[in-house]
Amino acid sequence: MSTKAVLNADLSRGKIDKAIYGQFAEHLGRCIYEGLWVGEDSSIPNTNGIRNDVLGALKDLNIPVLRWPGGCFADEYHWKDGVGPKTERKRMVNTHWGGVVENNHFGTHEFMKLCEMLETEPYVNGNVGSGTVQEMADWVEYMTFDGESPMANWRKENGQEEPWKLKYFGVGNENWGCGGNMRPEYYADLYRRYQTYVRNYSGNEIYKIAGGPNIDDYNWTEVLMREAKEHMDGLSLHYYVHPGGFWNKGDAVRFDSDDWHVSMQKAYHIETLIDKHSTIMDKYDPEKSVDLIVDEWGAWYDVEPGTNPGFLFQQNTVRDAVIAGISLNIFNNHNDRIKMANIAQMVNVIQSMVLTEDDKMLLTPTYHVFRMYNVHQDAERVDLDIESDMLEEAGVEYPKVNGSASKQSDGTLNVSLTNADKDSETTIDLNIRGIETSDVTGEFITSGKMNDHNTFDQPDKVKPETLTNFEKTANGLNVTLPPMSVAVLSIK
Repeated sequence: MSTKAVLNADLSRGKIDKAIYGQFAEHLGRCIYEGLWVGEDSSIPNTNGIRNDVLGALKDLNIPVLRWPGGCFADEYHWKDGVGPKTERKRMVNTHWGGVVENNHFGTHEFMKLCEMLETEPYVNGNVGSGTVQEMADWVEYMTFDGESPMANWRKENGQEEPWKLKYFGVGNENWGCGGNMRPEYYADLYRRYQTYVRNYSGNEIYKIAGGPNIDDYNWTEVLMREAKEHMDGLSLHYYVHPGGFWNKGDAVRFDSDDWHVSMQKAYHIETLIDKHSTIMDKYDPEKSVDLIVDEWGAWYDVEPGTNPGFLFQQNTVRDAVIAGISLNIFNNHNDRIKMANIAQMVNVIQSMVLTEDDKMLLTPTYHVFRMYNVHQDAERVDLDIESDMLEEAGVEYPKVNGSASKQSDGTLNVSLTNADKDSETTIDLNIRGIETSDVTGEFITSGKMNDHNTFDQPDKVKPETLTNFEKTANGLNVTLPPMSVAVLSIK
């Protein structure tokens, strides 16, 4: 049975903010050190200490925004330890992630340089859990003030004459958990206090993001919106796909059909969370002046055997490509409220774009989905209605097909589609209205087995291919997607 879909190319649904395709880099495992930063003296080719191979791969994704330094790490990070001459920087224990000692060689200046090299907006997460109001205020002044002040002068002494432009600032992280185990009422008051001193200097306007709920903690959203809405621009939401549950997350590679189905069900569940949290936000903010910021999301499994449990290193299979495709389509389709999302994480941690091993690097299936989908960045979402068959496992249903569509400034339509059925292909009867389909191209990603992944011995086992299995019809297109696949069609 084919899937029915109607694409109304002339029915606009607003812009898809490019920040939905954001990334996240935490001081966790080998994300920063070894993944992004090797230091200027490394034998691995680098520019200002940043690995050239990783930098080149990430630039091809057109990353719009990068969140740093955490995560849980943010609420134990004291930024003043990470500036000045590297030989004089304090060493610290990363108590959240492996108990390792890090040398603080990657700090504010290095992060801002990385963002400049990637041509991406920095999103800095401040310390509410163990930091002071003064510490947060000083950091903002250090980064953004163009004038005479102790912090601006210190920045100049450290080699940065001009202030940086800083668009996004997070006031705390997961303050219901690792960021302080706070009650929502207490954090709401702290947020109101701390954000007061996140000031706009020298024409720089900061978009303030409050720490939002853990998964389905709807009371947290209720309290934050009721008590602090007028002081925030965005409210965060964190959600991960754990096939086996949080304490036994399941294996990234050695999984079975049941794990596949649970993963797909949980990938789709984020739409329920978005709908319910958005309903609460609408109650207090019907004008949608506060955005929902999904600044941690992805598939989080048990670490790879033989690796440090605190480093959260995992492989990345075809399953992760489909999870990424489903999730990004859902974010696109909720573009009225969701204005940013940051997959966790960029390098070597959880659902990464790239993996490294010494001087070697590989691109993951998730990387390829992000590269295929970047055509949606800042494009105009158009109406796509999909009537999909449902798949069922253990009494829980989820759609076989999901998708989203947008129109670029030159009129090109881009339609992204997923097939979550690991066993069967599907044909989509796509009725296209409002445009003539003169030229159609496409690409897709899948593989022969659901566990297939790229390794340093076989770095191109899973990669995109040209999509040719479609034909024009009187009303649009018939598109056949192979099992467990993600595809993007461009229509001119």
